Amino acid sequence: MINLKQDADGFVRMNRHFPEKMTLTVTFADGTQEEVSGRRMNELYDAALADFRLGNNMDAKGFSRSPVKIHRKNAIEFVPVSPGLTK
Repeated sequence: MINLKQDADGFVRMNRHFPEKMTLTVTFADGTQEEVSGRRMNELYDAALADFRLGNNMDAKGFSRSPVKIHRKNAIEFVPVSPGLTK
């Protein structure tokens, strides 16, 4: 089982998708824990990636239509989480 720990800013480090049927444990900054499916964490990752791309003027595939500047893999490493992820 994989345990992801929330930092003081409310994020967990996640730079890839997990298998959908995998069970992950998220430990929040206040010490509480919650079990989450890989599918749910992947949904949160995809939403954070979409926000990143929108904020950096990228299209859905991660290509910038503005100036020629290559972003680091068009990826993110931190995903915002809060208690109640399974709802």
